[in-house]
Amino acid sequence: MRIILVTGAGGAGRTTVATATALAEAHAGRRVLLVPGDADPARPGPAAGAARAAGPGTLTVLRPDPAGDFRREFLALQARSGTVLDLLGASPFEDAELTELPGSRQFALLRAVREAAAGDHDLAVVDLPPLREALTVLALPEQLRRYLRRLLPPERQAARALRPMLAQLAGVPMPAQWLYETTARWERELAAVQAVVESPDTSVRLVVEPGPAAAATLRDARLGLALQGLALDAVIANRLLPAASEDPWLAALTAQQHRHLAELRAGAGDLLHELPHLGRDPRGPEDLALLAAGPGLPPAAAPAPSVEDRRAEDGVLVWHLPLPGAVKQELSLVRRGDELLLGAGPFRRTLPLPPVLRRCTVTGAGLVDGDLAIRFAPDPGLWPRPS
Repeated sequence: MRIILVTGAGGAGRTTVATATALAEAHAGRRVLLVPGDADPARPGPAAGAARAAGPGTLTVLRPDPAGDFRREFLALQARSGTVLDLLGASPFEDAELTELPGSRQFALLRAVREAAAGDHDLAVVDLPPLREALTVLALPEQLRRYLRRLLPPERQAARALRPMLAQLAGVPMPAQWLYETTARWERELAAVQAVVESPDTSVRLVVEPGPAAAATLRDARLGLALQGLALDAVIANRLLPAASEDPWLAALTAQQHRHLAELRAGAGDLLHELPHLGRDPRGPEDLALLAAGPGLPPAAAPAPSVEDRRAEDGVLVWHLPLPGAVKQELSLVRRGDELLLGAGPFRRTLPLPPVLRRCTVTGAGLVDGDLAIRFAPDPGLWPRPS
């Protein structure tokens, strides 16, 4: 199933564009699932109207439930650790006492993305938060899996046979088993979300309003998405003013907007799609039909990092990372154990090294055929160097 993630600058109209895209695809005969960014059922936004306009069975809305998700996870964890809490004299929480904590919305959105991918629809359109927060959300599965592996390595479960003896010596039940079971469940769920994010059928659409920050937003998007292994399939220039106007005030605004649009066009090329300013907030399906951008665009899969074995030439391995120019100019590299930390401005990503590179030393980096190429020298004894 194809998944389109829609993000952009705050206030640029990404929610409207996501809804319009979903509605257009539904009208084209596809079974579409829309995951709206607003999580307040009292303010359903344009998604509910779009679902009614599309007709039954063509457009389904899956709204994240951060409060419900948090309560279910917390109460399940509390139930699993009930014995330990009783020994400590702790008072358990009731369902009605719990309210969502900061960060709950991000986890609920990730869960909705996983559920969307598991459905039987042709397309899922996900309305992500503004760009910086969206990049943080997309990086969460990989980061949390890394934290879990560091804190509770799976191989330590081999000591499971010792736990009954340790429990007798200590005189209290050992919580390790349920802890590992909970961690394993989280690992499976995070791995499922990460697989969806990294799938070649998942792409990102960026919504910007041409202005002073538009080109910088595009550069940030390319940089941050490249570090996450994601690709843009469209850049939506939203709310374009009419090009011809006799009003000098409006003509000046239009000229300024089109200068910024030219910068976007230079950076986005064929990915750029332009949407008109309606002169009002979108009011219904008719207005949304005017704002459907790029329906049917094929997903642009981000090529996965590859390892090129060049031992025959100079005894080194080269890891090719297909990253855009902005990343190549600003990228920092740090080797920590079996991981490589990539950084560019405010964006970071940790990549596990392929097994063949874990016994190698980073010796440099440069550009090779448009890719960032990191050179590794094998440790002595890994294989004979060419004579």
